[in-house]
Amino acid sequence: MSSSRRALLQGSAGLAAAAALTTTPLARPALAQAPALRIGVLADFSGIYTDLLGPAGVACARQAASEFMAATPGLNVEVIFGDHQNKADVGATLARSWFDQQGVDMLIAGPNSAVGLAASTITRDKDKVCLGVAVTATEFTNTLCTPNTINWTYDGYMLSKAVAAETVKGGGKKWYFIATDNAFGHSLQAETTAFVQEAGGSVVGGARVPLGTADFSATLQTARASGAEVIGLALGGNDLPNCIKQAQEFGITRRMKMAALVMFLSDIKAAGLPVMQQLLFTNSFYWDTNEQTRAFTRRVLPVMGGAYPGMVHAGCYAVTRHYLKAVAAMGVARAKQSGAAVVAQMKTMPTEDDAFGQGSIRADGRAVLAAYLLQVKAPGESRQDWDFCKLVSTMAPEETVKPLAQSACPLIRG
Repeated sequence: MSSSRRALLQGSAGLAAAAALTTTPLARPALAQAPALRIGVLADFSGIYTDLLGPAGVACARQAASEFMAATPGLNVEVIFGDHQNKADVGATLARSWFDQQGVDMLIAGPNSAVGLAASTITRDKDKVCLGVAVTATEFTNTLCTPNTINWTYDGYMLSKAVAAETVKGGGKKWYFIATDNAFGHSLQAETTAFVQEAGGSVVGGARVPLGTADFSATLQTARASGAEVIGLALGGNDLPNCIKQAQEFGITRRMKMAALVMFLSDIKAAGLPVMQQLLFTNSFYWDTNEQTRAFTRRVLPVMGGAYPGMVHAGCYAVTRHYLKAVAAMGVARAKQSGAAVVAQMKTMPTEDDAFGQGSIRADGRAVLAAYLLQVKAPGESRQDWDFCKLVSTMAPEETVKPLAQSACPLIRG
């Protein structure tokens, strides 16, 4: 366990035992009689995605609620959290219990697409609000969209398109893929291949490897001999840094670009700059992008246990803030009557916060936000801890989402 994660867990009154449902009211004593809004963060607090959302995501949601209450007299907000253990049935049970027994009005879902989709279905049935902040599956706002659901931070379409199109635009036209031989790897490779070709590039080859591969040498030698300029990595967990480390040993990273199709700030922290340097990847938030993102980061650092916010943590802050703006516009009593009405209100309002800037929410529930192609710095370029990336290019918000003409969302198709 990292020191930052340990500090945050120790400072959050037992977040590691979140499956047992812990509640910490944010209400000030003077507002104790005001109708309480309850927000539940449904996330991984004990497995591989803990640092991706977990305690830090809860802290950012609470920060947004605290700021909003300070500016909105009479509003009372509570944030609770639960561990879905990366199991859809556990997540569904928690969500149902929150809505039926705990009075939860809005649920923040992620990471794990299966859990997010299960929570979305229950949220629709209970007429509450489900806001995704780490849901990769495009079905969440496509074929399985609901009037009670919004997906904020990213989806597979954004991640694949932004890294492919922006890398091709920067001169990386010939691609070779190394992908995990499972649904995750297959899907990412297929989606990114289409975007590489759409942007004017080509795919000259690819290889699929078992999850947990220890030796990438043969695959990397084939990639080097392929004539590709970019190696697209549809790998997760320890496979990603292991593959990059071996590519460095063969000298491949000196002549070929490496692009991760899914990567987060916490991955760089875990592996270190010497391993991840020069790697290309896409996120919708980076803390050092502009003065607004830096201001947001300064506000949340005191509650994050030493870690810097990644895009999922920022998503927890942003969705909480926008949800509360909608509730304030409607009135708490009306908002508690219908989650679908709150989501409809959220869609009518432009989004704006220090983490993501200005944006909007489409009729299908997808937030329309910019995406950034980032490159990991070399150790000598980094000025401080968490100064990991430099901005290569920006994809405009309207380019990061699947066109509505291609959507199968029932809300669009009627």
